[in-house]
Amino acid sequence: MSLWLNAGVHAPEVAERAGHTVAILLKIYAKCIDGQQEIANKRIEHALEDD
Repeated sequence: MSLWLNAGVHAPEVAERAGHTVAILLKIYAKCIDGQQEIANKRIEHALEDD
């Protein structure tokens, strides 16, 4: 699951495949996606530029 999350697969998709709710998935795997703020910021900036 951590590999999928770090690869950018959306949490709802990972949760469904794992048989978890998103809340449980993030509770268990939140630590593996910490530190991705820079990537998130770039995606947000890119999305805002497209508007």
